[in-house]
Amino acid sequence: MAEVTLRSSSGGSAGSVALDDSIFGIEPNVPVMHEVVVAQLAAKRSGTQSTKTRAEVSGGGAKPFKQKGTGRARAGSIRAPQWRGGGVALGPKPRKYDQKTPKKVKKLALRSALSDRAAENKIVVVDSWDFEAPSTKAAAGALTALGVDGRALVVIDATDVVAYRSFRNIPTVHVITPGQLNTYDVLVNDYVVFTSATLPVQADAAAKNTSETSETDA
Repeated sequence: MAEVTLRSSSGGSAGSVALDDSIFGIEPNVPVMHEVVVAQLAAKRSGTQSTKTRAEVSGGGAKPFKQKGTGRARAGSIRAPQWRGGGVALGPKPRKYDQKTPKKVKKLALRSALSDRAAENKIVVVDSWDFEAPSTKAAAGALTALGVDGRALVVIDATDVVAYRSFRNIPTVHVITPGQLNTYDVLVNDYVVFTSATLPVQADAAAKNTSETSETDA
């Protein structure tokens, strides 16, 4: 397993931590990442755009002029598409843009994105955020001390309200919880910052570590 330096919030070294090769060490699958990102962006579309057809536009009940003898083209309603103020032919209507993506594909895309960031040394692991009170200045200073410049995805525990309030007002930082980790957010940010508690591990490896801890305690 690859190892990265475990950092303190002040930027100092607090040891090292191993990155799970099955999550951070695979060959990135670009087509799968593209498929998942397109699906994510499509799901964000509201799909509420709508135009009126000639049947929905008010007025136009009477024939505008007689059928023959005027020298003009035949017309039955002033609300036909070719008339100003008429209905729209083949215009957009409300629809859903959701795409069905298998869970395995989503997981592969996320692991590919994390592996790509790990290969570029853009994965940062912090022991914990020790902010005494919410402070945007302290959060910005911590990122600077960690060498995080540019856009950063900060993954914090859902119960760490102080850290969330500290990071949320920094324009270049996006804060999420482990359950919200997704391919698009990883790829759109330059750095991904985890804490020891939020660093992803393989399920079987986590279970093994738990059992070993239990046996040691016994």
